Amino acid sequence: MDDLLSEFLTETGESLSVLDVELVKLEQNPEPKILSNIFRLVHTIKGTCGFLGLPRLEHVAHAGENVLGKFRDGELPVTPAAVTLILASIDRIKMILQHIEQHEAEPEGDDKELIDQLNAHAEGKTVAAAPPPPPPPPP
Repeated sequence: MDDLLSEFLTETGESLSVLDVELVKLEQNPEPKILSNIFRLVHTIKGTCGFLGLPRLEHVAHAGENVLGKFRDGELPVTPAAVTLILASIDRIKMILQHIEQHEAEPEGDDKELIDQLNAHAEGKTVAAAPPPPPPPPP
């Protein structure tokens, strides 16, 4: 495995562990410092994906970042439903990362439904519950 990709997987795994904890804190107490930290972590993941040529991962992270940006800018309230949607995007990112770690490539698949829900939420539209992540493709 490429050293850069390996380092990305390690650092992103650590960031995702922090994100899980920070999102729980955010839901309980939506303060700007917590929100800024979450936004920064997702932004870093998105940017690195673009650099490494991981478009599927980049698109999911970008859609999540858009919602977080609206929270940060005070354009959308932090609600349990919104946090659940962000958690769904984090779960999808984890699933994609796991596949990359095992196969050194992104899995095939379509995240359109999740991305559409994130984008709709960023636009202030009501969305249904986030879809569960698709099962990983067979090895």
